[in-house]
Order: sequence, then C-alpha cells, then structure tokens
Amino acid sequence: MSEQKVLREKLIAKGVNFIDANTVYLREDTDIAEGVLVEPFVVFGDKVKIGKGCTIKAFSHIEQSIIGENCLIGPFARIRSNTIIGDNSGIGNFVEVARSTIGKNSPAWHLSFIGDSEIGDNVGIGAGMVTCNFDGVNKNKTAIEDNVFVGSQVTLVAPARLAEDSLVAAGSVVSQGVEKGALAISRAPLIQKPDGAAKYFSKKKL
Repeated sequence: MSEQKVLREKLIAKGVNFIDANTVYLREDTDIAEGVLVEPFVVFGDKVKIGKGCTIKAFSHIEQSIIGENCLIGPFARIRSNTIIGDNSGIGNFVEVARSTIGKNSPAWHLSFIGDSEIGDNVGIGAGMVTCNFDGVNKNKTAIEDNVFVGSQVTLVAPARLAEDSLVAAGSVVSQGVEKGALAISRAPLIQKPDGAAKYFSKKKL
C-alpha cells in the first residue's frame, strides 16, 4: 500500500470526507478535523491544520498554514506559509495569501493577493485587491483593522494601515494610512476627447 493511500485511509477513518481521495495529496502531518469536506485535486503541503466545518474546494494548494473552523477555501486558492485564517472566513478562487493573518468573518473571494498582512475581523475584500508588499528590497506590512471594506481593484502599497470602520472605494491606490471611519478615494480624473475614438481608428492600418 502506498504512503498516500495510507494517509488517505487514516483521514477517512477519522471522518474526513473526500469526493475523490485518490486525487488529493497529503503529508504525514496534515491535520484535518472530522467532517471536513475535501474536493478533488487538492494539495496539502507540510504543517497544515484544518478546523471543523471547513470545505476545501477543488484545485487548492495549502502549505504551512492554519485554517480555522467553518471556512471555505477555493476553488483554485493558494495559501502559502505562515498564514492563519480565522473562523468563518473564506479564501476564494484565484486568491493567494502569504505570511498573513486574517481574522474571523473576513472573506476574500476573487482574484486577490494578500501578502505580509494583518487583517482583522469582519473585513470585506473586494475582487482584485492587491497588497504591494515588496519594494524590491524588503517585504513590508499591510494592516487592515476590524470592520473595514475594501472595494474592487484596490491597490494597497505597504506599509499601509486601514483603521477600523473605514471604506476604500473601488479602483483606489492607497499609499498611506486611512483614518478610522473614513472613506478613501484615490482615482485619476477621466479625460474624454470628442471624436477621439473615430480619429484613432481612422489612423489604424488594416
């Protein structure tokens, strides 16, 4: 019997639910609570702990991380080393998290990168939010306090801190702190040139 089959059967006996166990890769120290559902094609690296009530959806990769209870991970999520996800939070499709702590009830569902960040409870992360954690020399920290909402396509240039109860409007670039309860908007003005489209396309070579 292969090592992987032994590890799978051990978790099945514990009460972990696999849709297709043969497609899931485990490590000897993979710790998954009873009742967790693991969909096909999930890879667990070393030092992973998954709490009760979680669902790990297909094509996700988790390593050196702790996932709290009642979390939804994936599909196509990547959770890298030194990450802690709090209870009732979610990491959705094409979201990558590295060296970060995410509090309770704080979902990031779509197309985001969260690196070297501390995120509080009840935080909403809009689609496409990116933390710019690396300046070419050092990794810098981003802090998002409790009850913050970050709109879609927001760029947070670390080090930055979003104080509690604040809101960052979609499409903003934040390179400094946002005060408690404030609405932060950072957008370039829209410039429109009459007949500009027709003039542009008339010059294009066919």
